[in-house]
Amino acid sequence: METYAAVVLAGGAARRMGGVDKPALPVGGRPMRDRVLAAVADATPRVLVGAADVVPSGVRVVREDPPGGGPVAAAATGLALLAPDTALVALLAADLPLLTRAAIGELLHQLAGQASGGTPAAPGTVPAAPGTAPGTVPAAPGTVPAGGGSPSAHPTRVGPTGSERRPDGACFVDGDGRRQSLCGVWRVAALRAALDRLTVERGDSLSGAPVRALLAGLVVREVPWSGEGPPPWFDCDTDEDVRRAEEWAR
Repeated sequence: METYAAVVLAGGAARRMGGVDKPALPVGGRPMRDRVLAAVADATPRVLVGAADVVPSGVRVVREDPPGGGPVAAAATGLALLAPDTALVALLAADLPLLTRAAIGELLHQLAGQASGGTPAAPGTVPAAPGTAPGTVPAAPGTVPAGGGSPSAHPTRVGPTGSERRPDGACFVDGDGRRQSLCGVWRVAALRAALDRLTVERGDSLSGAPVRALLAGLVVREVPWSGEGPPPWFDCDTDEDVRRAEEWAR
């Protein structure tokens, strides 16, 4: 079994909400960022990138470099705190109040595949397929490169059958096939390589870089939500979004 880390990005400016500390807004009586952190309670370590006065026990808080530099700069700051041998990381926005441990478990399962004849992986763990070393993951149908073309709700395999490149990550897609990239689980090595590439491309600065540029070229397993309850990728960009989340959380 493999463990995973979690990096939660909480440094957004929330301009559409008047610049409030959006992740600190309560939904169902708890700050949104705490709800996200609870969904990855079995991750080791848990890193919150952004400003926060009070966080759950065991969560490490760090500011992105530069402060306000955007999600890619924040991701780089969080990943830098992970041990070199960390294989998987849940990379999450802090404004996903409907995220659950079951949803994270589904992403981990989709990224790793499932050993035939075995039992589903428990949330937070990734089973190795029989006959392979831990962390060796077979390619799964439904993986597509992250760059080029519009996202599809019906992704296709990459390469001829039997020679697919294993996915670099798995993230949810909404009903229109749009990727929810900050509601996903990724291979740390792939993200670090992508950060190195993007840093060179942008002249050593990741400030303001879009997430799509970071993920360009990665192979992504697109995961529609088929579980019970509201979509775990629902993010709160407006006051109306917060009200809707509050209704779902009741």
